[in-house]
Amino acid sequence: MIKIALVGNIASGKTTVENFLTDKGYPVLDTDAVCHRLLEDLAEVKEAFALYDIFHKDKISRQKLGNLVFRDAKLKKILEDILYPHVRVEIAKFFAENLDAKYAFVGAPMLFESNMQDLFDKILFVYTNDDIRLERLMKREGYSKQYAQIRLSVQGSQDEKAKLSDWVVYNNTNISDLKKQVFTLIE
Repeated sequence: MIKIALVGNIASGKTTVENFLTDKGYPVLDTDAVCHRLLEDLAEVKEAFALYDIFHKDKISRQKLGNLVFRDAKLKKILEDILYPHVRVEIAKFFAENLDAKYAFVGAPMLFESNMQDLFDKILFVYTNDDIRLERLMKREGYSKQYAQIRLSVQGSQDEKAKLSDWVVYNNTNISDLKKQVFTLIE
């Protein structure tokens, strides 16, 4: 099995690529979904953020948590220190469950920030120009321009991540072009 990390900064089209791969029958793990589940399941998260107004009916509001951690680097680090070890375990389980697959893909938007490169054989980076990502984020999430820029700024440089990746696909035109790039690469 070739273990491939699928990386892309927010609003780059990484999830779209995950969907292409899932539709073709490849095993794909979305670590964003893993993190969302962990937020609900881990008592450590609830304890670490108990003093903050991020709960709604005893559940963590991801929107409120995001507003908090993306504006405070210390709190973001606390959250990551809780989540990332659990994400590593989930990735290992996923690979163990898919040993017979030729390729296994893990959507890992924070791969470099979490230092999980060691788990993968190859890294595929989805690169999208920042102005396109900003517009997508404002439209998709309804964020103000200022908050969307904050969300874009907390992730590392796309250019640096592209240099650290084995392959780069560019998502600056349309979905069919992106799909063609991805499947040409896999072939």
